[in-house]
Amino acid sequence: MNVTLAVKQYVTKMIENSGPGMKVLLMDRETTSIVSVVYTQSEILQKEVYLFERIDSKNRDNMKHLKAICFLRPTKENVEHLIQELRRPKYSVYFIYFSNVISRSEIKALAEADEQEVVAEVQEFYGDFIAVNPHLFSLNLQGVARGRSWEPSMLSRCTQGLTSVLLALKKCPMIRYQLSSDMAKRLGESVKQIITKEYELFDFRKTEVPPLLLILDRSDDAITPLLSQWTYQAMVHELLGLNNNRIDLSRVPGISKDLREVVLSAENDEFYANNWYLNFGEIGTNIKNLMEDFQKKKPKGQQKLESITDMKAFVENYPQFKKMSGTVSKHVTVVGELSRLVSERQLMEVSEVEQELACQNDHSSAQQKVRRLLQNPRVTEWDAARLVMLYALRYERHSSSILPSLMDELSRRGVSERHRRKMVKSVVEYGGKRVRGSDLITATDAVAITRKEFLIFGVENVYTQHQPLLQDTLDQLIKGRLKDSQFPYLGASSLRDRPQDIVVFLIGGATFEEALSVYNLNRSSPGVRIVLGGTSVHNTNSFLEEVMSATGHSGDRAAGAGRHSNRH
Repeated sequence: MNVTLAVKQYVTKMIENSGPGMKVLLMDRETTSIVSVVYTQSEILQKEVYLFERIDSKNRDNMKHLKAICFLRPTKENVEHLIQELRRPKYSVYFIYFSNVISRSEIKALAEADEQEVVAEVQEFYGDFIAVNPHLFSLNLQGVARGRSWEPSMLSRCTQGLTSVLLALKKCPMIRYQLSSDMAKRLGESVKQIITKEYELFDFRKTEVPPLLLILDRSDDAITPLLSQWTYQAMVHELLGLNNNRIDLSRVPGISKDLREVVLSAENDEFYANNWYLNFGEIGTNIKNLMEDFQKKKPKGQQKLESITDMKAFVENYPQFKKMSGTVSKHVTVVGELSRLVSERQLMEVSEVEQELACQNDHSSAQQKVRRLLQNPRVTEWDAARLVMLYALRYERHSSSILPSLMDELSRRGVSERHRRKMVKSVVEYGGKRVRGSDLITATDAVAITRKEFLIFGVENVYTQHQPLLQDTLDQLIKGRLKDSQFPYLGASSLRDRPQDIVVFLIGGATFEEALSVYNLNRSSPGVRIVLGGTSVHNTNSFLEEVMSATGHSGDRAAGAGRHSNRH
């Protein structure tokens, strides 16, 4: 089960179906993102696609020498744009692909508009989602809830995205959902309705153990998206913001023009593919090795090109050097900026206390450390507010809670009353004890951890103690111990066999820390294949926007929030 490969194969098939000759790729806003995360522009250019256009663009030229490959979401707007296009075609022939199921009436309307008979093909290719990693997908949706209920338009979009993933992976699953979440149940019912209605599309070869779709709610674990991250991909998203594999580095001090925006894609960046789940210490070592390797391979400035053979070798190797040079400068810049922000924001000290709040049960120690950091002028307002949110979630019902005092401390820091009170209150309202279906925080014995006992970036270290609730949920599921009373089946008796193919979907957004858990479970559980998806992939900033939106405070954004609120 590989969502990146599934979407990439669809795009490849579209291009190949149109045969040889020059092509234009006509897309909408969403399908542009869907394609751009699996294919680079240069890769598509090699397949004779020389132009990329938006279907809603008003000023496109007539180019009858080009074939048009249309890849569009089956929305009313897109169908209307296509009808107008076919009445006055700008290209010689049209190959039309919808990213999801389209109604017969809309196909009929397109056929009627095609008076000049320029349409060669109409097909459904189910790539209606962003393939972030091979085992992680996103629908790029923000603000899906109003209180504990669906924002109406979002339920249908999530249903479409999720059924598209199932069709792309060729799975007709049994469905389980989180009982404490009405939103999870409603999404499950909506997906089941589509599977029943489009039963012919879901008529895949039966497997001995049916696949499973597990629908969960972000509000069951509001702690994971609030924590500092220490693996490469997650750190980049948390501190710089990853938006469809792109990072905006324009605010980095002294950045060169060609590095203001860079792309991080495991599909065509070997260093990134090998390092995205490694921790920050290992990345530093690997960057150093990458640079040393580059220095050895770099053509010397005074290289003598004395023979035709020398010249030929130089010309053949030059593109490799150029590509390697680009990779080195990109990763050195990104890691350098991460390092600067970690130091500037005192994130090691902050993260250590965050981990203690998330994983341990020593209120006396936690409250002292949080208070001390709140009084440290080098800790940003944003990180100070985050610590108070974690404290509020962790000790909301503790008899000696010092939350009012910490709120006063934030006030002294200059964090505005509105943001301070509303955000902390909203996080507890969104993911506090009252709404959680699971026991997110288990009382563990206080563990005395001193920094010197740990390798600073060792695998088991003070900064990475936390494991998301999702990891425990999936672990129980794989072992056949996930309780039907908390995660019932939708309209079916329970499954006796342990599931092998599992699609997990998080309403309210997933995180890269959870994607790492899934990656590790896939590696350590032979015969089990898990794909994780979410309405979006959050960093702290986008998660808090989600929280504020769900609790009715969407206009109130955090003062001093992180540099970007980009999302996948």
